Amino acid sequence: MIGGGLMGSGIVEVNARAGIDVTLVEVSPEAVKAAEARVTSSLDRALGRGKLSQEDYDSTLERIRFTDDLEQLADRQLVVEAASEREDIKLDLFRRLGQILTDDQAILASNTSSIPIVKLGAVSGRADRVMGVHFFNPAPVMKLVELIPSLTSSPETLERMRGYVTDGLGKDPIEATDRAGFVVNSLLVPYLLSAIRMYEAGYASAADIDQGMVLGCGHPMGPLALSDLIGLDTVRAIGISMYDEFKEPLYSPPPLLDRMVDAGLLGKKSGHGFYPYG
Repeated sequence: MIGGGLMGSGIVEVNARAGIDVTLVEVSPEAVKAAEARVTSSLDRALGRGKLSQEDYDSTLERIRFTDDLEQLADRQLVVEAASEREDIKLDLFRRLGQILTDDQAILASNTSSIPIVKLGAVSGRADRVMGVHFFNPAPVMKLVELIPSLTSSPETLERMRGYVTDGLGKDPIEATDRAGFVVNSLLVPYLLSAIRMYEAGYASAADIDQGMVLGCGHPMGPLALSDLIGLDTVRAIGISMYDEFKEPLYSPPPLLDRMVDAGLLGKKSGHGFYPYG
């Protein structure tokens, strides 16, 4: 696993609880400690709520190795990347991973929300064994996983990943084509951006917009609160990637979102977005 943020740490937990040995790589010793704290905190909550026994808690942690050394992934059969949603970072990682992995049959997968999988495969040197595997936040709870083969992904790679998701993790996959946004974000992100434009234009308060969608449409969470949970920088990055590919105005991030990201108001992970977080 590359990346121990909210998504990465959740994916690590899902795999370790399913009995899979995991090595989590972060960019620095400080980031390694933060990732370990996220995983431990989540397991602590599961233990406290009676959803995890002490024995399973201990064995789950024993299956996880934390490091800042990418070379530690050399013997892995599957590498899932959940680094920052920046194309240059992901391309560099896939280029390096293609040289590091010693197993010729090892699969490289990206948890990207919008970056073309075919580009990642092209730089890896193993394009037939690269595809997208898009988990949803929070990964330990959400059952859906999008599987995204590119033009160069082999049928065998897709079937191996389908088995990993269903039999290995007990989750439910859907298959999407390698287009920015895939299935869920192609529907979700324009909705989120529309809500931000509505708030920016002064139609209603953030709380009332969210309350309207929760009580009026039966959504479990309003669009602005959901944007905060996803991360406003991530919502913006997905919108930009989708706009670059399709040139549809509904995918273009509104000015307010640009300014909030520039100001460091990224949502729940930064402590403030459309709402404050303690």
